[in-house]
Amino acid sequence: MNLIYNDLYQFSIHIPPMQFTIHQYLLMCADPILVSTGTMQQAEHILPEIKKLLKGQTLKYILVSHMESDECGGLIAFQKEYPDVITVCSQLCARELPGFGYNGKILAKKQDDLLDGNGFSLKFIDYPSEVHLQNGLAFYEENSKIFFSGDLMLRFGDAVGKTMDSFWKEEIAAIDLERIPNAEKLEVLQKSLLQLNPDLIAVGHGFCIKCK
Repeated sequence: MNLIYNDLYQFSIHIPPMQFTIHQYLLMCADPILVSTGTMQQAEHILPEIKKLLKGQTLKYILVSHMESDECGGLIAFQKEYPDVITVCSQLCARELPGFGYNGKILAKKQDDLLDGNGFSLKFIDYPSEVHLQNGLAFYEENSKIFFSGDLMLRFGDAVGKTMDSFWKEEIAAIDLERIPNAEKLEVLQKSLLQLNPDLIAVGHGFCIKCK
């Protein structure tokens, strides 16, 4: 566990053979928010640390970028500990999760939707991260100016607790057809991202980025 930026805690695992780092995040605002659960094994590992940080406070929301084991594989573990937690995800993910046995509260969001709570204001950005290039979500927390990028801005290496500096526009320009293999969808996404002005990119994998 690392306090990576202001009230943002990072929970990470580094896989040396792949030089790949996987992150989950806890935003410690008045209504605490978890961004991705990790796999079931990761969720069970980080739950005690999260409980210690919350000090009896309940977990309000879990943000899920897309349907993948490192994003939402541990949902049931968190629902067991926090039965009233609300999973916030794309419309596709909201339809799919019950088919995998998840019966918790789900709130579906789409492009430009907002979610305000105690200490946070979230804006949702569609990006084609789901099967057949259907839309998942990226998240922008407007108060702290943190962009949660899911798998969009990915680098390899041991990035546990580490940040790097870069320019927001350069990070957007670096999203290529390998990441979003549809030129039209890629252009729409990049135009949408250019409307934001984050101070930090909290990545799903790799080095968090402090924006110049």
